[in-house]
Amino acid sequence: MTALRNFNMTVERGEFVAVVGPTGCGKSTTLNLVTGLATASAGQVRVMGAPVHGIHPGIGFAFQTDALFPWRSVIDNVVAGPLYRGVPKKQAYEKATLWLARVKLSGHETKFPHQLSGGMRKRVALAQTFINEPKILLMDEPFSALDVQTRVLMHDELLRLWSDSQASVVFVTHDLEEAIALADKVYVLTSGPATVKSVYPIDIPRPRVVSEIRYDARFIDISRTIWEDLRAEVLRSASQEEARVAEVTA
Repeated sequence: MTALRNFNMTVERGEFVAVVGPTGCGKSTTLNLVTGLATASAGQVRVMGAPVHGIHPGIGFAFQTDALFPWRSVIDNVVAGPLYRGVPKKQAYEKATLWLARVKLSGHETKFPHQLSGGMRKRVALAQTFINEPKILLMDEPFSALDVQTRVLMHDELLRLWSDSQASVVFVTHDLEEAIALADKVYVLTSGPATVKSVYPIDIPRPRVVSEIRYDARFIDISRTIWEDLRAEVLRSASQEEARVAEVTA
């Protein structure tokens, strides 16, 4: 199955890019190509100017579900990456303690994932990712399982951490408002096999407070414009899916 076709996307250093499109159009495939977990059958993927061959050590990946080891404590989860990369144990634990403080989890170091709320687990996941100082951060619907209030808090937390790190971010989401609130630029993909339909610069000043900018007139105008573009692809994707179901059941 062809997931992407005639697809071109560029992310500048320190840029926050969001990717939206219909379900199954190839958004996650895009991330897998950047990580090296998938290989393009044609064309080329370049990271920091060089072709992708395997998993680049400068890339961090935040998943939709928690990538926490349930048998490890909070601090042991956060320290796993540095230890794997060869950081001395004492230095790694000192660094993990600092990162847990940055995500407001001081005092929870010895707890286990099952003892944390969904929002707290996401904070652990952010510390787990940022502690490795990624140059590129790939995020595949990382907050989709959270309730609305917790998600807004996590948006502000992510923007704060990203602003300090200045990593390049590719953020995949089904939530258009989330994409606009976070990103410098929003890519709209067509129904599969996906290509880039439109690219929208988000000219809302930073720093942003996500809970407030949703009521800004400029935010509402951008949302309306992009939704009209995206809506056509969502409807086309739904029609294609109905046709496939009819073909299978005929």
